[in-house]
Amino acid sequence: MAEKLLNNNQAVVEGEIVSDFEFSHEVFGEGFYYVKLKVSRLSQSNDTIPLLMSERLIDVNQSYIGQFMEARGQFRSFNKHEGLKNHLILSLFVREFTFLDQLDNLKPNVIFLDGYICKEPVYRTTPFGREITDMLVAVNRAYSKSDYIPCICWGRNARYAKHLPVGGRIQLWGRIQSREYQKRLSDFDVRSFVAYEVSVNQMEYCSDPGEIRAQYVADSP
Repeated sequence: MAEKLLNNNQAVVEGEIVSDFEFSHEVFGEGFYYVKLKVSRLSQSNDTIPLLMSERLIDVNQSYIGQFMEARGQFRSFNKHEGLKNHLILSLFVREFTFLDQLDNLKPNVIFLDGYICKEPVYRTTPFGREITDMLVAVNRAYSKSDYIPCICWGRNARYAKHLPVGGRIQLWGRIQSREYQKRLSDFDVRSFVAYEVSVNQMEYCSDPGEIRAQYVADSP
């Protein structure tokens, strides 16, 4: 039975394939594999986004490194259990893709989410005084499942988002970003990790499905 398509989680990215396929998991005999896509920002830096693709959608035994691709799908989360801890694994679940001859899209990374705030927003400022609010947004999926998407708001969006209540419905537009950080595991062990999140540049808070309370737009880095 085909999964019901929802419009509350839509993403399109365009970039260069920078890895070979790596096996993720299998469902009812269908294998799913990760491949990494390097997507340019307007600031000339890059995000490396993991794509999750079915072996029925593409030949995962081939190498496509260096080729350009546009991928369309949903930004999804998966809880990976490691010992007593859970790790939130995020990737773009690809439904459609196209190989490209060149990259010429002025907006190579766009995402829309319609979900619910499931954790109290956290407001903070950077050492340079930039205002940031972190939110965790639950986006419903078919078959009573949900994806939990970390989102980051900037500037006046951050000042507004810090007051939003848990359980409130929100619509977000932005881009998927990767962010490298270091974590000290012991006095002698410091490791680098990559976090994935949605960098928000436009948001609408809905007090109920038919009422829009506010809309803010802010530049994201």
